Amino acid sequence: MYLKTLSFLAAILFVTIGAAEARDQIRIVGSSTVFPFSTTVAEQFGKTSKFKTPIVESTGSGGGMKLFCAGVGQSHPDITNASRRIKKSEFNKCNKNGIGITEVKIGFDGIVLGNSKGGPNVNFSLKQVFQALAAKVPVDGKLIDNPYKMWSDIDPSLPKIKIEVLGPPPTSGTRDAFVEIAMEGGAKKFPSLKALRKSNKKQFKAVAHTIREDGAFIEAGENDNLIVQKLVANPKALGIFGFSFLDQNADKIKGASIKGVSPEFEKIAEGQYPISRSLYFYVKQQHLGVIPGIKEFVKEFTNEGTWGVDGYLVDKGLIPLPSDVRKATMKAARGMDTLSM
Repeated sequence: MYLKTLSFLAAILFVTIGAAEARDQIRIVGSSTVFPFSTTVAEQFGKTSKFKTPIVESTGSGGGMKLFCAGVGQSHPDITNASRRIKKSEFNKCNKNGIGITEVKIGFDGIVLGNSKGGPNVNFSLKQVFQALAAKVPVDGKLIDNPYKMWSDIDPSLPKIKIEVLGPPPTSGTRDAFVEIAMEGGAKKFPSLKALRKSNKKQFKAVAHTIREDGAFIEAGENDNLIVQKLVANPKALGIFGFSFLDQNADKIKGASIKGVSPEFEKIAEGQYPISRSLYFYVKQQHLGVIPGIKEFVKEFTNEGTWGVDGYLVDKGLIPLPSDVRKATMKAARGMDTLSM
């Protein structure tokens, strides 16, 4: 009841104070991974509807949520993209600020460890990924500062080159998903850390999620295209980015195999590739009917010709949801169902 009252008051305030000067263009922020998909839909929407082309900004999933949940009104974005699901803390902040949310899952993406076409072909286990990038790792039964300098220090079968990985900052949904799937997955391969997870989950997460800061991991910002450029310039380095960027830059970079599975469209869609995640966008319900075209934009995004198996987003690297999930998601999205957590 409290949230409904807040949402109602926020909507009334927006309409009565801001309607006369309200934007006539949708503003979208958020994930750099979802950015190319959202931009493509925005451009198509601008060409085929009576509405202006939405403005899409790449701010990172965390940065987008911060902007989205800050408040209601024309100075705040209408939609935020995310390469991981909204966190409970973010949901609570939106609630506190009287914001009702509609969640739209759009498809899947793989998280790739990739390098230049001129670099070595590599196959990593999740355990090796954790050993390369964690701040602290188990050695001889003790948890110590990461001692590994070369990939071959971890395993002689790996290349004898310096560990140098370009990756996204903490505000990135790709970073969130990478540590939750790859780093945690690798940490659990150590019996001592697996036991720690059972006895002290908070401490386990602190170990599994903390990436080393001694130069082996280099934060490259939210721009995945910049990571691609740096990999081309340095064939010995690896980068962390979404499958869609690998797909779009296949002439310059290649993806490492994880547990013997290469990052390919079909293998991610079938659940074979070990590091994959869902992609989302979130709609601010209080802006419906005030900022024109939001419902129509959601309809365009959830058309079969957009996100379906033969949709134009597949050409951009989006891996579609299963047919039954797409239908259910489309119904909820177009009905502007309110998210609860």
